[in-house]
Amino acid sequence: MAGHFEHLFVLGRPACGKSEFIDYMQHQDDRDRRERYHLGRLHIVDDFVFLWDYFLDDDVREAHGRPRIYSQPIDPGGYETSESVIWYLLIDRINRAVRKCLKQPTLYQDHTMLIEFARGTEQGYRRALENIDPPILARSAILYIAVSFKESWRRNIARYDEKRKAGILTHMVSREAMERVYSLDDWSELAPAPAGYLDIGGAHVPYVTMDNEPESTDPTVLDERYGTALRTLWDLTRAR
Repeated sequence: MAGHFEHLFVLGRPACGKSEFIDYMQHQDDRDRRERYHLGRLHIVDDFVFLWDYFLDDDVREAHGRPRIYSQPIDPGGYETSESVIWYLLIDRINRAVRKCLKQPTLYQDHTMLIEFARGTEQGYRRALENIDPPILARSAILYIAVSFKESWRRNIARYDEKRKAGILTHMVSREAMERVYSLDDWSELAPAPAGYLDIGGAHVPYVTMDNEPESTDPTVLDERYGTALRTLWDLTRAR
């Protein structure tokens, strides 16, 4: 086994800290990232990028007098999903993106595929993970970043920046959409222990749930928080 994760799923509510985790790791030296966090150079598959493409496609349809399919625009500067099939389309896009990586085995010599998404009431994590290709799950570990719904909403508001509203870190989810889609999720039911294994999609997948409250930007705090979670996850991965 290489000294780093091959596929790391980073899951959690909107604004739980997934993007901040990725940003932190991208700013680490390659050697330190591998030795301290067991992560190679990051190849990121973020389903929000795919989701945003569907929103923009709807804008084009609307501009040409055709009905929107997947979304409705909301203020300020955001969208709400309006068609539940979108969640299955996003998983399919993840599968296709990672399949391309699996066809490049040398990529895994120094890269970790980091797969990021959020799910809630409309489609939970169990259903999403059950639709991930088994060969992908078999080489995966899961980091779930846990915050309360209240904290998720607070951070969702705080991160919104009108000047960069199309950016990944600054998109806005409405309160109505947050409550409808993300007020509840099934992670605690799916993974009741702080760490362990999920038998899902025919794979035995190690996971760790990392508490990400209170919010911090202190590198010392983040190093301890991320490092402890990823070391535990790495031990589970090696023991699988």
